[in-house]
Amino acid sequence: MRPLVLALLVTAPLAAQHGAAATPPPIHGFPRDQLAVEMSREATARAVPNADTLRALLRRLSAVPHEAGTERSHNVALQILERFRSYGLDARIEQFDALMPRPVSRTLELVAPEHVVATLREPPVPGDTASGQPDQLPTFNAYSPDGDVTGDLVYVNYGRPVDYRILDSLGISVKGKIVIARYGASWRGIKPKVAAEHGAIACIIYSDPRDDGYWTDDTYPEGPMRPDAGVQRGSVLDMPVAAGDPLTPGWPSIPGTRRLSLAEATTLPRIPVLPISYGDALPLLRRIRGPVAPEPWRGALPVTYHIGPGPARVHLALKFDWQSRPLYDVIGTLRGSASPEQWVVYGNHHDAWVNGAEDPLSGQVALNETARALGALARTGWRPRRTIVFAAWDGEEWGLLGSTEWAERHAAELRDHAVVYYNSDINDPGWLEPGGSHSLERFVAEVARDVRDPRSGRSVLEAYLAHKRERRAPKDTSSDTVFALHPLGSGSDYTPFLQHLAVPSVDVAYGGAGHFGIYHSIYDNDVFYERYIDSTFRYGVTMAQTMVTAILRMADAPLLPYAFTPAAQAYRRYLSEIERAAAENDTTRGLDFANVRGALSRLDSAAASYDALATAFDTLPGTLTRKRADAVGRVDDILARTEHALADTATGLPRRPWFAHLIYAPGLYTGYDVKTLPGIREAVELRRAPEAQAQAARVAAALDAYTGAVRAATEALHSALY
Repeated sequence: MRPLVLALLVTAPLAAQHGAAATPPPIHGFPRDQLAVEMSREATARAVPNADTLRALLRRLSAVPHEAGTERSHNVALQILERFRSYGLDARIEQFDALMPRPVSRTLELVAPEHVVATLREPPVPGDTASGQPDQLPTFNAYSPDGDVTGDLVYVNYGRPVDYRILDSLGISVKGKIVIARYGASWRGIKPKVAAEHGAIACIIYSDPRDDGYWTDDTYPEGPMRPDAGVQRGSVLDMPVAAGDPLTPGWPSIPGTRRLSLAEATTLPRIPVLPISYGDALPLLRRIRGPVAPEPWRGALPVTYHIGPGPARVHLALKFDWQSRPLYDVIGTLRGSASPEQWVVYGNHHDAWVNGAEDPLSGQVALNETARALGALARTGWRPRRTIVFAAWDGEEWGLLGSTEWAERHAAELRDHAVVYYNSDINDPGWLEPGGSHSLERFVAEVARDVRDPRSGRSVLEAYLAHKRERRAPKDTSSDTVFALHPLGSGSDYTPFLQHLAVPSVDVAYGGAGHFGIYHSIYDNDVFYERYIDSTFRYGVTMAQTMVTAILRMADAPLLPYAFTPAAQAYRRYLSEIERAAAENDTTRGLDFANVRGALSRLDSAAASYDALATAFDTLPGTLTRKRADAVGRVDDILARTEHALADTATGLPRRPWFAHLIYAPGLYTGYDVKTLPGIREAVELRRAPEAQAQAARVAAALDAYTGAVRAATEALHSALY
């Protein structure tokens, strides 16, 4: 490194201390003399989001049920399209078609030792007219196969693999039986998947009041928790294998494309599945006998929880209309001025299971306010350096359909042009809960530093850290007080971007300050939202302000604000976790991960060199960086592709080639929850030592490729500046 660079690295901290009172705090990627202009622009845009605007739009978009595949969903898309255009965006609807089976008939009845017919219906509640609207989608699990089965009932707790190990220890088999599992502790699609693997012929999923009912608080309408007839709808597509239309895995579902048959589709569940309320579950559980369930398995219903099998015997009959139906993605673009070929993409879905005020419209209306704020800024004459793309996805609830089909259709463009994908979904009162690519950890921390928390008046970052200190273990004085992005599994629309295409991604949400029991039910409407979740809409404002800041910085930074030291540190933590797990079992104790550790050491060095040089860039005068903008732009081109090195798009992960990222993936048996270094970790968990060793070699090679990209960026930045 040349003497000038070394001098800058030595003097920059001293200069920052000396001028701390006179200059704004540093923003990664911006030269120091551009900070005042950037901060002023951000303040102007952050002043636009308005609680009354958010409230009015949430009420309008959630006015009627609008599940994907319907004209009502199309109408919501048209309303968003109209607003995008009014903000000055170049906006359009992109349409796809995806398999979305709708229920034709549903029957659940206890046939022994007596006869009880389940209601399978959510009734309206007093004072909430929206809960009594027509056209509500019936309670069902999307993609359950048709079936007509009768069998003895077995209670399987949450229906996780660990629960079946306990059943095995008790000598209880579910083969040929119908299982009943409670919602929670894992993603719903895992429950029928594991049940089928153990020979069950059907799966019933119910909401136990211990998890989101009266055990926690009063039930709706007296309180915010799930009433006895409330039901959680939801997809049971095997999304840890692949997201998107199950008939077009890996390619877009557009007219004329090849489609698999239902028999060929690998992500469809194998046994009938039905969600029910705890009101309908109570007579079933009351009549199960056999061993008393272990204490952790016991819910809050007024029965002794037995496991079975029998004597409760159940008849379940389901029939669906298996059609492909339309999806309506709304895409709005604000073209960049200097580097239009680089895209900053921000998406939130607009489809809901019913009215969807919280899920997803609390996030969607914040996206709209973000777009409105940047549109207002553009009317002052500002244009972003990079192109900004806003997206309102359809079909997320069914299996990330709209985002996946769009990402698959534009895969080559996204790999060439996308520098970041921002995602949001549900947005509630509470604290920032960010997750994503660790190369963006420093960037997100700086955004949180410069946005105000509406409750405390402190920065969002300070509120985040204070909350972590409150929740940490009594003797923990370190890790819980450090800002960190959590790694992403699945469950929202970042999945096709991060884990299929390896676009650097961040999932942003606020939450954690309340417990609500109306998820995926008819009670998720504007009446409930304003009564129990956020009557002031101040967290919608905060979310919009957060995204305004994040988009402006990524769109306008002269140098893309990636930092690689946090990534290297996180990957090392993940490997250490796997090494500890491997050492606990004789089958995997002898595994040698020296190749991965060596690759991480090389990444440590490369990351430190790049981050030091990028910090030096932030101290340089803007006049110098503007003169060398073309050369810095070539650095950006390298930076935007660094994450690609961490993916194997040709082979993907074992047993699920659609998932290409070798660092982040949902677990095959956890669903939404992440598995880091998934190829190695899951092989260790399955005690497949040869597979784990082979996956370690793949990860080491990917880390070395990533290191090579970071070094190339370092060399290019050095050449650009000196």
